[in-house]
Amino acid sequence: MASALTVLLLGSWLSGHSGVWGEPSYPKPNIYLSPSRAVSLGGVVSVWCRGQHRGVQFVLNKERRHFLPVDTDDFEAVFPISNVSREDGGSYSCSYHSRSEPFNVSYPSDPVELVVRDPSLPRPSISLSPTGVTAPGANVTIRCQGQRRDVRFFLHKAGDLNPQRHVDPAGDRAEFHIPTVGWQHGGRYSCSYRPQSEPFVSSEPSDSVKLVVAEPSYPKPNISLSPSGGVSLGGAVNVRCQGQHRGMRFMLNKERRHFPPVDSDGFGAVFPISNVSREDGGSYSCSYHSRSEPFNVSYPSDPMELVVRDPSLPRPSISLSLTGDTIRCQGHRRDVRFFLHKAGDLNPQRHLDPAGDGAEFHIPTVGRQHRGNYSCSYRPQSEPFVSSEPSDPVQLVVAVAPLDFTNANVARLGLGAAVLLVLGLILAEAYYSRPRGAP
Repeated sequence: MASALTVLLLGSWLSGHSGVWGEPSYPKPNIYLSPSRAVSLGGVVSVWCRGQHRGVQFVLNKERRHFLPVDTDDFEAVFPISNVSREDGGSYSCSYHSRSEPFNVSYPSDPVELVVRDPSLPRPSISLSPTGVTAPGANVTIRCQGQRRDVRFFLHKAGDLNPQRHVDPAGDRAEFHIPTVGWQHGGRYSCSYRPQSEPFVSSEPSDSVKLVVAEPSYPKPNISLSPSGGVSLGGAVNVRCQGQHRGMRFMLNKERRHFPPVDSDGFGAVFPISNVSREDGGSYSCSYHSRSEPFNVSYPSDPMELVVRDPSLPRPSISLSLTGDTIRCQGHRRDVRFFLHKAGDLNPQRHLDPAGDGAEFHIPTVGRQHRGNYSCSYRPQSEPFVSSEPSDPVQLVVAVAPLDFTNANVARLGLGAAVLLVLGLILAEAYYSRPRGAP
């Protein structure tokens, strides 16, 4: 009996004082790195450990590394690491205990990884497929391309501290698949890699790509130019984007061109372009999103072309055939594409790649709807959004067809009149032949 009591008392003492089980009144601390979990070689990082008791001693733990414990009168302690080396990379945890009871230790914190970036490793590249605004539910692939094969790739999303791992690609690149895209997947992504032989040494991250998910409740906006119909070099033009929601942030999109977004308290926004250059010509679209959800975006507007007129290009001439069914446009160079414009119609009729220095626009069956003033212009094949000034206009007049009094038509008219006369006689005879007093 005494022996059993001794064993029970000894077990109670061990459970209260052994660092194996820990003291229940000492919850595990939190650990984090500042300024981030990744630091370049030679940089500085601090490991912070925060508990729930004051006046304790904190201990930092890393395999094959010893850190001096830190006494603090506060709830947390900091372990600075200066001139970071490759050996500093690894998994860290911390714990704490009472100064008076060094074997009465808290449970260790969750581990945190310190990754050391080596600028001598070539940065990878990243690409997104499909590009542009992605419809909800679509399948998206993010590809990361490196220059070595013995690596492991990591995908990073801005604001998310936990990279998505792609383990051991077969070649020098990795693919990260998002099978059914939702609003939560929108954001900026980058990737990095780590050599298999040094799992806590990383390349610098790639440039970022933006995954934008369309918001079905945001109808696509309308886009327009003011003034419309083109602008000359050195001039000014406004691109207007009109949506169906107030208080949105509008974005103007053009390949190889960035425009700062515009916040609007109304339904639309204006993007002014002053001192227009040849590079401003191109295809534009716009979209909008809530200011609080920048990656849930409307579908883009229909594209709109901005054509820049270059006064140094000689103006073409225009002529109309005698029958009015052919409009000829004559230029001064062969490497151009001609366009026919009708006053009041914003969509030019394109004539692709003429064989010479002129183009012919045929109207197979001329009707009243073709009446109007026409002009033409051309654009060099090498600069598809740079145009000459338009030619002088020509007027296409469609005459109203006169009445045709040929013998056949006279016969038809006579027959019609005879039929009407017979019908009139029949009605008159029926009227006068009825009995008197009949209703």
